[in-house]
Amino acid sequence: MPSAARTHTLVIGSGIIGACSALELLRAGHDVTLIDVGEPAGRQSASYGHGCWISPASVVPMSMPGLWKQIPGYLLNPKGPLVIRWRHFPRLLPWLLRFLWAGATVPRVEATARALSRLLHDGPARHEALSREIGLPDLIRREGLLYAYPDRSLFEAEALSWHLRRMTGLRWRELDASALARREPGLDRHYTFGILAEDGAHCMDPAAYVARIVETAATEGAKILRAKANGFVFARERLIGVQTDVGLIACDRTVIAAGVWSKELARAAGDDIPLESERGYHGVALNAGGPLHPVMPSDGKMANTPTSAGLRLSGQVELASVDTPPNWSRVDILVDHARHAYPALAEMRALTVDKWMGHRPSTPDGLPVIGRSARSPDVFYAFGHGHVGFASGPATGRIVAEHLAGLPSPSDIAPYSPRRFRSGQRRP
Repeated sequence: MPSAARTHTLVIGSGIIGACSALELLRAGHDVTLIDVGEPAGRQSASYGHGCWISPASVVPMSMPGLWKQIPGYLLNPKGPLVIRWRHFPRLLPWLLRFLWAGATVPRVEATARALSRLLHDGPARHEALSREIGLPDLIRREGLLYAYPDRSLFEAEALSWHLRRMTGLRWRELDASALARREPGLDRHYTFGILAEDGAHCMDPAAYVARIVETAATEGAKILRAKANGFVFARERLIGVQTDVGLIACDRTVIAAGVWSKELARAAGDDIPLESERGYHGVALNAGGPLHPVMPSDGKMANTPTSAGLRLSGQVELASVDTPPNWSRVDILVDHARHAYPALAEMRALTVDKWMGHRPSTPDGLPVIGRSARSPDVFYAFGHGHVGFASGPATGRIVAEHLAGLPSPSDIAPYSPRRFRSGQRRP
């Protein structure tokens, strides 16, 4: 008797989520086609430009109790860590109201932290294993992640954030001024207290790393195609194929992992997801040193990370439309702060900085969207990871394979359900 036909799954998006999903589906027995409008983890991708951190500590949601009091300041302060462009405020208001509601109480943010921890707690180990599998072990460094404070009282002022981290199992070590100086001798001496999250890791070259994951998938049988998905063809509730700018691609299943551009595809698959771009910026100082290890100074809320290309300075949250031109002064803010944090940078008259702006695909409650569409069980979502997409890529890819390939004991994905945004589905 002829063997049963293999399931053909088309993955839309070749960032870290799509790349890991494609590789896991291949290994679970699917035929896989991976499509994207650009190069895997190219400059169009959030996987290219993020802060390089792989952090179990990233369980703290952006929306926290009392944040509503700071919204007027965010509207008025052009140099703050979170900026809302005035002319986009009316369109963003429904998302912002959901955002504030999601973080209005301690029980809500505790529930968010627990759900994020499921994706993040073993992220460094997953990435370390994956880097070995694809032949690039040197790109993942498990050296810990450092949070630097001018004094201990400022750490204590962030008690709720560190409660969430401790609650979800994060381990850390406190560093006094002398221990901090020994670990990071180039850090300005006005930082006198540090927290070393010892389980944290970072990636030296995210673009090369993700590109190699895709290359590995291709070697194992995946078809890689440059195309833009723009719709679906169904026969009743079953998927027939994905419409693209190069024609219809027949398939049995599809995974939407297209970052911020997933919103319109999800709408075509029957779900209205409140997804917005948290526009992030980075500058890579190509001709400068900096910290020996990744550092986040508390007074800048920016990740300063040594990479293969140079010192990556990343951070900033800007709420505006996807097609709004970049405001490169956001990168200048990052560079100016780095000059204050590292005296050696302050002494340099000129820095050669590669500037980047990209789109974090963010939901108002800070959790990704992982699950089947309302229109068809053959359409699976894996997007909306906000600030944790890179760190949670391998875990999310495994979840996708568990659910689409029918693997034993699939992970509980109820907290990430696409249906949670429907009327009457609010969390407590």
